[in-house]
Amino acid sequence: MVSVVSVWEVIIKHQAGKLRLWDSLGQILDQVLYRSPWGILPVMPEHLPVLASLPTLHADPFDRLLIAQTLYENLVLVTSDERIREYDVRTLW
Repeated sequence: MVSVVSVWEVIIKHQAGKLRLWDSLGQILDQVLYRSPWGILPVMPEHLPVLASLPTLHADPFDRLLIAQTLYENLVLVTSDERIREYDVRTLW
């Protein structure tokens, strides 16, 4: 699964000049959203109580929402961010 939150963050960072892409944003979005083998995980209302219950160990709102989704959906979060490992969430990287 690829969270729509991750796609949203790519868009915002690219538009802010903080992320250079190997292809056009449109082509990358097309690849990720419509041509990849992974499903897209939307933000669901059920994720929000989990988000609200998280301790404030990490200030990044995107990461906190990814953590909530991972916990609710019982997934593994692929990340190199050491701060995320402060939460009781399964990670890989």
